[in-house]
Amino acid sequence: MSTTTNHASSNHRTTSALVWRELAKASFAVLSHVTPAGQPRSSGVVYRMIDRRMFVAVADDSWKARHIAANGQVAVTVPVRRGGVMALLLPIPPATISFRASAVVHPAGPLESGPLAEMLVSMLPTERQTSSRVIEITPEGLFVTYGLGVSLMQMRVPALARARVPVA
Repeated sequence: MSTTTNHASSNHRTTSALVWRELAKASFAVLSHVTPAGQPRSSGVVYRMIDRRMFVAVADDSWKARHIAANGQVAVTVPVRRGGVMALLLPIPPATISFRASAVVHPAGPLESGPLAEMLVSMLPTERQTSSRVIEITPEGLFVTYGLGVSLMQMRVPALARARVPVA
């Protein structure tokens, strides 16, 4: 299976490796899920990528913790800043990475010691380290991107700016 998807342009080079790099550089995502009654919900979260998994800290009694634990499926969209200095002068929308994922809500309490805990501890304020839950999100299927691997001018043409690449 090829990790490159071309859409009518030899300049379009969106790859799985590029998507993983952008996910590792970013730290904000929109996390979407459904309630047990089937109602859609989404909220902004701060995350950290570790070993191709996304980790989010949430309050123990939060809707996210309860609803995601009940279903185990989420959708994620990560905005990726583009444009540099030009973005200050022109309305350049961010590129985006979207994907579906399985999610595991870990029990509240102190993180078990080890390398993973050391990487995640900075996400949690000291007073919340024993009362927060960590949601572990594993991307599945395809990444759906808009504006990655193309020039800013090509972002104006949906057929050139869109890509689907395998998560693996």
